[in-house]
Amino acid sequence: MRIVTWNLWWRFGPWQTRQKAILTALRELRPDVVGLQEVWAADGENLAEWLAGELGLHCAWGASPAPERWQRRIGDPTVGIGNAVLSRWPVVDQNVLPLPAPADTDDGRLALYARLAAPAHEVPFFTAHFSSALHASEVRRRQAAALAGFVARHAGDTPFPPVVTGDLNAWPDSDEIRLLGGYKTAPAVPGQVLVDAWEYADPAAPSATWDPANPHVTPARRPGVRIDYIHVGPPGPGGLGRVRDVRRACDGPVDGVWPSDHAAVVADLADTA
Repeated sequence: MRIVTWNLWWRFGPWQTRQKAILTALRELRPDVVGLQEVWAADGENLAEWLAGELGLHCAWGASPAPERWQRRIGDPTVGIGNAVLSRWPVVDQNVLPLPAPADTDDGRLALYARLAAPAHEVPFFTAHFSSALHASEVRRRQAAALAGFVARHAGDTPFPPVVTGDLNAWPDSDEIRLLGGYKTAPAVPGQVLVDAWEYADPAAPSATWDPANPHVTPARRPGVRIDYIHVGPPGPGGLGRVRDVRRACDGPVDGVWPSDHAAVVADLADTA
């Protein structure tokens, strides 16, 4: 089962040419499930729904409850923003969790849950987008705790472990990432562990998903670092859901166009015991 997480940089930059590059990059990856952040919706169109139609996938969409701060940045109050899940299998349940943030900085970050009807077992899948300010680690800790609780409520009765993806805007050794994982510090939900799939990566492989080599990246915001994640619960019976491979992807131009300011992360999980 191939899992992808990718922040699509909303409607910033040359978004129309980037849209085609995003499609090409995803088509080459041939994912089974994709967690997307910073997805736009406007004038009856939705980037995730368009991608799903082009790729032959199902789609779940979660709209931000507070897009106004984003809209002011591009001067267009009509464009929505949110998270989405694209899936090879039908979405049989979904839910949205607004993530906590101080009122003066709340820009509508959220987590989206989609339950996927894979052939042998249902898959509880999540994608989230945390606050991005460098100094906002405490806010992200609260968001990580909220996300962990959301996962616990929806993981449900299935042998496949929960899969949690997203742009978490945090260093891998940060308090918020350790809290979400629950295996390098006390877990946010007692007994719940979500392992960073990158633990299984080649140590020599490039890892930065926020990479100054990308011309859309503003290096002053943070140095090159991995801020996009795929977390997976402990494997089910017979190793179901174990990480077989993980790597960075979508980390270069497509026909001269860089698709996003983020690289993606791709993980292959065992889908049979």
